[in-house]
Amino acid sequence: MADILSGLGGLGGLMKGLTSIMPQDEPATQYLRLQGEVSDLQKQEKDLYVQIGQMAVEQYGLESFGEIADKMRLTQANLAAAQQKLNAAKAEAEEKERLKKEALAGRTCSQCGHENPEGTKFCQECGSKLGVQNLCPACGAANAPGVKFCQECGSRLQAEEPTSVFCSSCGKENPAGTRFCGDCGERLEG
Repeated sequence: MADILSGLGGLGGLMKGLTSIMPQDEPATQYLRLQGEVSDLQKQEKDLYVQIGQMAVEQYGLESFGEIADKMRLTQANLAAAQQKLNAAKAEAEEKERLKKEALAGRTCSQCGHENPEGTKFCQECGSKLGVQNLCPACGAANAPGVKFCQECGSRLQAEEPTSVFCSSCGKENPAGTRFCGDCGERLEG
């Protein structure tokens, strides 16, 4: 709820939104509008106190504020510890997601793209051996089959392989890997 209110400019923004659709001459509308205005001014006042406090600490040092300074140090230590926990949780979540993607890539057929159940060694759709991953040479990330650029770093994954070979004798187009022309029988280069 606080996120929604802050997205609308706080309670004051919500009040302004509501009062804009209500009859302007009604006492209830005027009350809501003024309540929103008071709320906005209270927020501004609080923000100014924060700025004044920061300036005072910069000028006089935290030690000058006795018990409040102790509370501030404790809060700062707790904040640092919470930030470390947050960073560790984020790293753990990212590692879990990476392992999940890696496992999926290991059971996705590199030939036909079929996603196979865990533990399968050969594709249930085309029979190709699984576990041959489309790994990025730059960053090592596993990518889906058929992808030409790494989904992590954008590097080219594989050199373009020719899809066909043309016969130098008759000009006929032949599939890549063909050794002899299917039209004239001439030996193909390649």
